[in-house]
Amino acid sequence: MGFFGKAFDKIKAGLAKTKKVLTTPIQDLFVLTRKLDEKFIDELEETLITADIGVATTTKIIEDLKHKYKHKEIMEVPQVHAYLQASLLKQLQSMPRAVKFAPSGPTVILIAGVNGTGKTTSVAKLANWFRGAGKKVILGACDTFRAAAIEQLTIWSGRLGVEIVKHQMNADPAAVAFDAVEAAIARKADVLLIDTAGRLHTKQNLMTELGKIRRVIQKKLPDAPHETWLVLDATTGQNAINQAKAFNEVLQVSGLVLAKLDGTAKGGVVVAIEEQLKLPVKFVGVGEQIDDVEAFDPEAFIKALLDLDKAEAVAP
Repeated sequence: MGFFGKAFDKIKAGLAKTKKVLTTPIQDLFVLTRKLDEKFIDELEETLITADIGVATTTKIIEDLKHKYKHKEIMEVPQVHAYLQASLLKQLQSMPRAVKFAPSGPTVILIAGVNGTGKTTSVAKLANWFRGAGKKVILGACDTFRAAAIEQLTIWSGRLGVEIVKHQMNADPAAVAFDAVEAAIARKADVLLIDTAGRLHTKQNLMTELGKIRRVIQKKLPDAPHETWLVLDATTGQNAINQAKAFNEVLQVSGLVLAKLDGTAKGGVVVAIEEQLKLPVKFVGVGEQIDDVEAFDPEAFIKALLDLDKAEAVAP
């Protein structure tokens, strides 16, 4: 089984709860005897919004569908089936998702997020993913305001066999970040993952602190951090989008890690988040195990979410 097959299987398993919400209504709509009419389109619109795909994206898809229906470009229900897949895939494929590696020296990736989003666990999962890709990884424990975060990351570093740079609780996070960058350079690491504090995003001191970490890193490596990823809890919907907007003002976020896609989240939130934030989802958490993180594959995601891979393709 190739990478796509593995990604599809994991994402499909992670979206099992979502599919109970989304797939069944869609299957009810797309019956062979169903006629394509205004009522069908209205029901489809309601189903997409219920699946958290987002009002803006849904409106765009439905308006375009109505136009094609009016001009007889789409005349049968099976064509809508395929059109929906193609429309969502076109939107998701427009985002750059490849990891931006440093041309030389360590690639520094700053990880931010509110406490409770699964941030520190996601850092460990990402370390395991990069290690599996043959990269030498170092962790920087810059969430110094929670002893549990330092301890958790230390435990994971031992299990994964990767080095960690840490100070005592309440140490200056920027100082830890500086030491972590120095260590990554000295030990010829490929990737440095820096875990940061996750207090409430509305607190100005947190934003100031994160900005300081970024500036200190740049004193050692002017082009770093090469990536700044924000971990969002897929189950929190609109609140996750509000968090991302606040963090992006300070950190210049380059990508998103969507955790807990296997929980109560409706998978369509991926589409809504990207549409509103104009930021790519680069990784998704699809389970509780250390290897339950996947580089986000739009094709595998849409296939798992809507199960439309057998439909006749109709270009949007």
